[in-house]
Amino acid sequence: MTRTLVFAPLVPDWALLALAGLALALLVLAVWRGLRGWPFRALSLVALLAALAGPSLQEEERKPLADVVILAIDKSSSQGLGDRAAQTAAAVQALRDRVAALPNTELREVTIPDGPHDSGTRALQALAEALAQEPRARVAGEILVTDGRIHDPETVLDLPAPLNVLLTGHAKDWDRHLVIHSAPAFAILGEEVQLSLRVEDRGAVPDGQGQVDLTIALDDAPPETFSVPTNQDLTLPIRLPHAGANVLQFSVPVGAGEITDRNNTAVVEINGVRDRLRVLLVSGEPHAGERVWRNLLKSDPSVDLVHFTILRPPEKQDGTPVSELSLIAFPTRELFVEKIHSFDLIIFDRYAMRGILPMGYIDNVVQYVKDGGTVLVAAGPEFADVDSLYRTPLAEILPVEPTAQVIEGGFRPDLTDLGRRHPVTEGLERLAPPGGWGRWFRLIELKVLRGQVVMQGPQGRPLLVLDRVGQGRVAVLASDQAWLWGRGFEGGGPLIEMLRRLAHWMLKEPELEEENLTALAQAGQLLIERRTVADTPPGPVSVTGPDGQTQDVPLMADGPGRFVARMPATALGLYRLKDGDLSRVVALGTATPREYEDPLATAALLDPVARSAEGGVVALETGMPDIRQVRPGRPAIGRGWIGITPRGAYVTGDLRVAPLLPAVLWLMLAGLALVAAWITEGRRRSAVGPA
Repeated sequence: MTRTLVFAPLVPDWALLALAGLALALLVLAVWRGLRGWPFRALSLVALLAALAGPSLQEEERKPLADVVILAIDKSSSQGLGDRAAQTAAAVQALRDRVAALPNTELREVTIPDGPHDSGTRALQALAEALAQEPRARVAGEILVTDGRIHDPETVLDLPAPLNVLLTGHAKDWDRHLVIHSAPAFAILGEEVQLSLRVEDRGAVPDGQGQVDLTIALDDAPPETFSVPTNQDLTLPIRLPHAGANVLQFSVPVGAGEITDRNNTAVVEINGVRDRLRVLLVSGEPHAGERVWRNLLKSDPSVDLVHFTILRPPEKQDGTPVSELSLIAFPTRELFVEKIHSFDLIIFDRYAMRGILPMGYIDNVVQYVKDGGTVLVAAGPEFADVDSLYRTPLAEILPVEPTAQVIEGGFRPDLTDLGRRHPVTEGLERLAPPGGWGRWFRLIELKVLRGQVVMQGPQGRPLLVLDRVGQGRVAVLASDQAWLWGRGFEGGGPLIEMLRRLAHWMLKEPELEEENLTALAQAGQLLIERRTVADTPPGPVSVTGPDGQTQDVPLMADGPGRFVARMPATALGLYRLKDGDLSRVVALGTATPREYEDPLATAALLDPVARSAEGGVVALETGMPDIRQVRPGRPAIGRGWIGITPRGAYVTGDLRVAPLLPAVLWLMLAGLALVAAWITEGRRRSAVGPA
């Protein structure tokens, strides 16, 4: 039971103050005039003022409430390094026991996980949310068990009680971090770009760590290793080998005693783009399809086309005036000797050997392909004649041999079983107009020596054959009638799409490779796609996650030659995929999650926050501190102890209010005081009057 004096004035406060001032003035006047009854006058005025103030006695039945200590436990990924998890578990159990031993005190626990979308440890935000769940008048203290690596130091806290931090980790910990400072998002093929990185050693670094082996791998190529200094900025010149996504993987070995290797790897994906695709188109003679080839290539602004047509071979003597012929001589030496390696693609369109190109120049074309160049032969009737390109050194790289037969008559091109799986032609039938593709009317009969037949003509005769030669690629189209598709004859066909894919395959675009393994991280899942032209489906893909655990993921058919799989990928970091000789690396989030960018324990981020709330930071490796109760405003940390502030909160169960005295008694008291003053002052006048 608690009693409190409260007031309920019968007049406004300003009126009560004015009356009190007037009463004080009257008392001063009475004292100044020497009136002996001034104490009784004062008592009467006080009684009147008290009656107007309405004093009442308030009685409360209070139920005391327990003080609350908030314990925030950091369960982020960096807390799993070393023995931090064991330190945390021991500290939490000790806090539970010691808070339970305190009188009238309860413990509230809150867990701090990894932040969403790789946002790190949101410790202060979690603490603010926990405080919002408790009445501020009951919070006696906050205790945070963490390694100090928080990622929301900008969060402003309004703490009602002391904050103390129990720091996990050890002063002897050290870590090595591979940092990519700058890397371009894209680069032009053939041009050098700069990538900046740094290998940082932090913490209590052991002696002899000034040099480290840096391993660099591009896509699934064999890695190369270089010895580089630590704690120095390094600039690497890079030339991308192919268009599309180029995945660069950087890694350094784990040092002895290093706290984690999760930040020893970095992945950079640079998109390779071609400045311009340089194409050399050599037409052996004017024909109906020549203009289609030219218009198709010239319509693409990314294609730099050099086109020559042999209007009149040397043996042709028809009397045509020179003024009516092209005035531009065929620069054979410049094109096929000096600048041949500057072209990305060479197309021989119905070209026959008629003394224009010496055999030595054809040898240059053969070597150009072996060195990585690409050649497309669009064959016409001349390919079956004695002047065929097959009768030159080019036969060394051609995957077919002409039989000298030319098949005349309408036919509809078709895909082979292999063509339905091959990325160059897969799905082209879905682009057919109503009624199917338009017909072609000529086919050069070929004998396939090697390579892949992806399109066929009548009776299964090869129509489009692809082959790899050395580092380059060769394609043979056994008809000069493809232009009919371009003109829309009988509905036409997907000429543009077919030639686009063919050019990208010949230029070694990764997405057009026959055997390909790709992966995409999306919405917490890993989307895996396997392309193959093999008759048998591929086996499961081996996936190694950021934690080093490997699992085999089975694939499901998703179309001819295409197999896919989905697997949950909740852990951030590098995922390594492998299927036979194919491998792929994909980063979910970043290769190094934010939790591992700098995993060393530190008090620097939380110490200012704790000090502003009369608390501080205690390293657990020095021992578990005791818990003491301190008065508000006093330091809540000392050697071997941390403090909480008892709040004494309560809830009121019953409340009764009664007047201190009835109003009649106040008036009687005032009246009696006035009578006493009159009697006192009347007697004095009688005593000092005449005898």
